[in-house]
Amino acid sequence: MITPDYCRLMSRYNSWQNTSLVTAASTLDHEARWQDRGAFFGSIAATLNHLLWDDALWLERFAGNARAEETVNPTLDAPADWDGFTTLRRQRDGEIAAWAAGLKAVDVTGEVTWYPAGGTERVVKPRQLCIMHLFNHQTHHRGQVHCMLTAAGATPEATDLPMLA
Repeated sequence: MITPDYCRLMSRYNSWQNTSLVTAASTLDHEARWQDRGAFFGSIAATLNHLLWDDALWLERFAGNARAEETVNPTLDAPADWDGFTTLRRQRDGEIAAWAAGLKAVDVTGEVTWYPAGGTERVVKPRQLCIMHLFNHQTHHRGQVHCMLTAAGATPEATDLPMLA
């Protein structure tokens, strides 16, 4: 279904798109980034923060941490320091790139096991499905952010995968 090369390609796409959105969001002031725009997480910043947290969650799950929700701190509080957030985003993209770079064919097989926050019911899913979800989830929420940024007057780059350099 998927290969390590797929993961490396999607990691590059992830980094490219996050850079585009954070750069566009950086043209807005704090209030505009946190303005409720009717998206699932409300604002541009909250949606970007959700992605930062969820990416860490999946990396932990892929590493074998079945209780990642208990160890990965949410980053959803309004960061007063936008530069600090952008640094964290770059670091997380680097973590995803390092994870993808180290994958071998066997690493995309098997299952991922976890317990949802506060839950006792174990969830077991195919690793390939979970990896695809990581990248699809990013694309889903980045599409929301792209729309909110455009409506706010910012100009993120195109999102089309074939445009990836």
